[in-house]
Amino acid sequence: MILEKYSLGTGDRFAHQAKAQLAACVCAAKQGVVIVPVWNKSNREHKIVGSEPGGTRAAADAAVRELAWPHSYYVDADHINLDTVERFLEPCDFFTIDVADAIGRPPAVGVAEEFLRRHPELIGRIEIAGIAQALDMSREKALNGAGKYLAAVSEAGCIYREILSRKGPGRFVAEVSMDETDLPQTPAELLLILAAVADEGIPIQTIAPKFTGRFNKGVDYVGDVEFFEKEFAADLAVIAHAVARYGLPRNLKLSVHSGSDKFSIYAAMRRALQQVGAGVHVKTAGTTWLEELIGLAEAGHDGLALAKDIYESAHAHRDELCAPYAAVIDIDPAKLPAPETVRNWTSEQYIGAVRHDRRNPLFNLNVRQLLHVGYKIAAGMGDRYTGLLRECEESISRNVTLNLYERHIKPLFLSKAN
Repeated sequence: MILEKYSLGTGDRFAHQAKAQLAACVCAAKQGVVIVPVWNKSNREHKIVGSEPGGTRAAADAAVRELAWPHSYYVDADHINLDTVERFLEPCDFFTIDVADAIGRPPAVGVAEEFLRRHPELIGRIEIAGIAQALDMSREKALNGAGKYLAAVSEAGCIYREILSRKGPGRFVAEVSMDETDLPQTPAELLLILAAVADEGIPIQTIAPKFTGRFNKGVDYVGDVEFFEKEFAADLAVIAHAVARYGLPRNLKLSVHSGSDKFSIYAAMRRALQQVGAGVHVKTAGTTWLEELIGLAEAGHDGLALAKDIYESAHAHRDELCAPYAAVIDIDPAKLPAPETVRNWTSEQYIGAVRHDRRNPLFNLNVRQLLHVGYKIAAGMGDRYTGLLRECEESISRNVTLNLYERHIKPLFLSKAN
């Protein structure tokens, strides 16, 4: 399997919006740009919702049939490791191998030194086409980098080989994810990681590093956009260099996790990608679940009442819901409206608070982030929630498609560089 140039990770917590998500890709294809969908759902999300990876596959297959999608599509075993990969092997053909927890774990004695003996080119000044200033990697920095990342890459190799032994060669796409860690990787560290990945024999087609700045769930990028653009462009150059130097797949590209709603950096990403003709994988995760809430509120009556109930319960269980996502949310509790206030909101007020439109004075990024991590509340409602998803399908699907196409695909993939 050869992953296409542009791909979009489309999380679908309750497996009801695959058709609406795919419709956004259909709109892009009509404009001449093929963006293949990758339906992603992690083991944690399956456990919370009470679903199985086979359900994600079934929803994706059904959407593709109904819309007669003629291009590729994938189902992603998102953030898997050796302990969780088993349940994803049959239905998935894209595997996000998450080894962030192994970053910093010391490799066996002598492994780092042997790695640098194989790769003396990683020490000293490293000239990279597309980066004006040579990378500077002293032996000490290289040893520190090897000590920090080699165990993680080795673990990725173990996971990859387990998948390979069960799926067979050429039957899946491999990504290595290192984004859920404290510090961003420098371009020099990314090059070292890619050399180690090549040594492990992992034919990765995407890699997810941690970038500078905060990529909080469901809200805009927080950080220096100008610095991010330089970092992103440098990482693209490092990937091109590593492909040529280490024989990694020619279509290897960056993967941007928590990439949904990062409106302030989309133009920067687009410029960097268009300048060198590179591809990208962007994961949009829970933005679709928020559009379900918006669609319910827009439908009014029972839909609006349910959306308000979800907020009230999420507010009451804020600490429990936020704990697993502490590194990727930033909520000010003082700016969360009281449930009694929300109970009296109109549809317009609820939608205004949740829809990601910073021009709207009603928008509340704290409410949006809390609801982003609050899908566990909806999961606990069972048929009451999923039944209303079916009843309010028109307003929900319209919002899901519009959100992905207008706010994500168009600024990222369809606009010209400026």
